[in-house]
Amino acid sequence: MIFTRNVIDYMLNSQIASNNMRKIIIIGFLCLMLLLPSSAFAHKLIPTDGTNTDLESALEIPDPVISWAMYENLHEKPLFYKFDAKKDDRLYSSIVIPKLDGLENFAPSLVLIGPEVFLELVDGLPAPESDSSFIYPIPNGYSVYIFDFEGSFPSKEFYEPFGQITYWERQEIDLELEASGTYYLAVFDKNGVSGKLALAIGYIEDFSGNDFVTVLPNAWLESRYFSEDFTSLYIFIGIISGIIGLIGFGVYKKLTKINII
Repeated sequence: MIFTRNVIDYMLNSQIASNNMRKIIIIGFLCLMLLLPSSAFAHKLIPTDGTNTDLESALEIPDPVISWAMYENLHEKPLFYKFDAKKDDRLYSSIVIPKLDGLENFAPSLVLIGPEVFLELVDGLPAPESDSSFIYPIPNGYSVYIFDFEGSFPSKEFYEPFGQITYWERQEIDLELEASGTYYLAVFDKNGVSGKLALAIGYIEDFSGNDFVTVLPNAWLESRYFSEDFTSLYIFIGIISGIIGLIGFGVYKKLTKINII
């Protein structure tokens, strides 16, 4: 009877300790997030599997003024994105390239596709491209505007603290839309070159408290795969393994003390 009571007491104490450990890990992660500058997680990550290769399969952007980011691996087919915008919405989008060997000169084109009568009213757009410059189908009554990188290589670098990735900057779009409607963005390479890129859209940061324990951890893991840098992931796994090992040792000592082992 005493043995059974000891086991029950230990199990209850272990459950409390386990709950406390989970709380400690979550609080530690939140503290880490707070130590990073706000720009470290300015964009919410939208998962993508690379199947958004035409207008019908275009990746939906929920709200184009909210900051979103997509990690992409561009191949021979273009990648499409779709969003609904309101009159006077500011459209901001940019391409950055992870600083990886072989991508120094990678500069895919960024394309804005929208209703012709609407886009004609927008200041700052380049001349519409002819059909020979963008060979992919677009809706009737729509125009294509292509934004190319016009700087020198290697371009300006910047370090993104949350994902711990260094990027090369490329081109951006920053304009005000003159009418409500459905618009598309596309990314393609005129020379058929493949490579990794991050596409950002929007400029307003919008994170809820729940995002710090759901969206952000997933985005961090995605960034490890995207950047091909698993050093910090290995360190994180090592820390968690160490914590589990200490808990296991504590369990063993506790069981030994109450003569269960």
